[in-house]
Amino acid sequence: MKRVLVTGGAGFIGSNFVQYMLSNKENIELLVNLDALTYAGNLENLTAVQNDKRYKFVKSDIRKKEIVEKLFCEYDFDTVVHFAAESHVDRSIEEPELFLTTNIVGTQTLLDAAKRHWKIHPNDKYSRDYRDGVKYLQVSTDEVYGALGETGMFTETTPLSPNSPYSASKASADLIVRAYHETYGMPVNITRCSNNYGPYQFPEKLIPLMIHNAINDKALPVYGDGMQIRDWLHVSDHCYAIAKVLEEGKIGEVYNIGGNNEKANIEIVRLILAELGKPESLITYVKDRPGHDRRYAIDNKKITTELGWAPIYTFEQGVKETIKWYLENMEWVKRITTGDYMNYYKSMYENI
Repeated sequence: MKRVLVTGGAGFIGSNFVQYMLSNKENIELLVNLDALTYAGNLENLTAVQNDKRYKFVKSDIRKKEIVEKLFCEYDFDTVVHFAAESHVDRSIEEPELFLTTNIVGTQTLLDAAKRHWKIHPNDKYSRDYRDGVKYLQVSTDEVYGALGETGMFTETTPLSPNSPYSASKASADLIVRAYHETYGMPVNITRCSNNYGPYQFPEKLIPLMIHNAINDKALPVYGDGMQIRDWLHVSDHCYAIAKVLEEGKIGEVYNIGGNNEKANIEIVRLILAELGKPESLITYVKDRPGHDRRYAIDNKKITTELGWAPIYTFEQGVKETIKWYLENMEWVKRITTGDYMNYYKSMYENI
């Protein structure tokens, strides 16, 4: 039976993962969700599991060592899945310090707590028996690899070359995780995913932002020429992949998780407008952001061949289901698109 600490479990991917694990994994004895509930964290995402006796929510910041230490002492976790991060590139350009402290110092705080409680010591590196099942899983991003040209794909051996404060903070965190494995023998995995989409995504990201604006007949802000290309991964496929790595991933390995769905941003915007029956005249091109990577593409051969995972969703199927979810949950959208989010939106797109 597993005792799992999930950080950032009230965010988009984290909340989908919490629901996935509690719905599909009978070996979960306890799942503690540690989340600071910043603008992107929303407990409403977790109403389906809030009464599950195996589930517990703790509101705190991962940088608070005493809280993290207390949780390890109280619940004796054998598994850590670390989602908690500041993750929006635009915000990182405006406020890089927050990203560096949360994403780097927060990761180190979790690693130190796990190392102490799992009694991992440098002398254990080559002798420790990992059959007791302890594991730390770092959820990262393909953005740590930088940008691609018109051809090629990111593999697990692609050199890290981040181009924004956000991706630099995630790359730094990944390297700290690797260092704890190499120095102390910490049983880790790192996953690096392509762009996620699906239910409960905060509407600062491309797909929910465009859906929300189109529904309300507002301008759809598209950076530059809209030809930035991303590989899109449905959040359900991502959760399944993370669970696979937790259960079967080889200690110390990195696994890329991609959806095999390369799309240009403008292509996605047009698809959303067509699905909603809205005119393309709503598209408004805005000045491109600094350091905007042109293309990402994930080679997911390693996880598909070694662990037998493969994405289930096609993009066309997934985006239609996502649009339907937002249409059916407009009250959820309305509740979160107020206050801090609206202030941020105005600051980023004030000329629209």
